[in-house]
Amino acid sequence: MAGVLRAERVWVETFTGLRLTQFSGLLKLVRERGGNGTLQGRPWSLPLAERVLMVAVYYRTNLTMRQLGPLLALEPVSGPADATDRLWIVDGTLVPVRDRNVGSSSRNYRFSANVQVVVDADTRLVIAAARPVSGTTADAHAWRASGLSQHCQGVTVLGDGAYLNCGMVTPHRKRPHRPLLPGEEDDNAAHRKVRARVEHVIGRTKNYKILRDCRQRGDGLHHAVQAVAHMHNLALAS
Repeated sequence: MAGVLRAERVWVETFTGLRLTQFSGLLKLVRERGGNGTLQGRPWSLPLAERVLMVAVYYRTNLTMRQLGPLLALEPVSGPADATDRLWIVDGTLVPVRDRNVGSSSRNYRFSANVQVVVDADTRLVIAAARPVSGTTADAHAWRASGLSQHCQGVTVLGDGAYLNCGMVTPHRKRPHRPLLPGEEDDNAAHRKVRARVEHVIGRTKNYKILRDCRQRGDGLHHAVQAVAHMHNLALAS
C-alpha cells in the first residue's frame, strides 16, 4: 500500500487534508495501537493503510465508519513540567448531532452537543477535548463535569465570561452602577485577542464536515472529535 500511496499522494492529501508524511504518522500510531489485530468475525479485506485512509476520508466527508475511529484518538496530555510560562485556552463548541440521546435542542436551534476544547495558545495544538454533553449545558457546568481541569494543573488557562469561578483567567465584568476601572478595558481587549485563537482552531477542525453535522450514534461523536483533533495536530506539527 505504501507504493500506491506514494504514486497517488495527491488523492491522500486532497481527501484527508494531511500531507503524505503526516498520514504516515497517523498510520504508524494506529498500527502501534493494534490496528492490525484480529477481530471476531470476518477478516479485514483491506490492508491497514487503506482502512485508515478510508476512515480519515469518512471523517472529512461525514460518512460513517466506526471500527477504527477510537484508534485515531488524541493522546492524553498532562500539564508540562515547565508550565509556569505556558498559556492554554478553553472554549466550548456546539456540534449538531442526529442522536437525541447525545444532544438536545440548544441555542443554535438544532439538536447539538457541547464539546469542551483546550488549545495551546502558542502552538494552536489541541491539548484535550472532553466527551460531549447536552447542548443546553452551560460551559461552566460542562467544564466541571469534563475532568479536563486535571490536565491543566499548574498551567494558566484562559476562558471567556462563561467560565467564572472555574479557576481560569476571565475578562473583567461590568456590574450594575460599576463601570470598568481604568486599564480593565485594555485587559479585556488583550484577553479577547488571545482567546480568539481557540475559536480559530475550532473553526479549522470544523472543516471536517462530520463536526458540522454528526450522524453517528453513541460514542461516535466523541471518537470523531478526538480523531479530528489528532489530525489537526498532525497538520500543524509536521
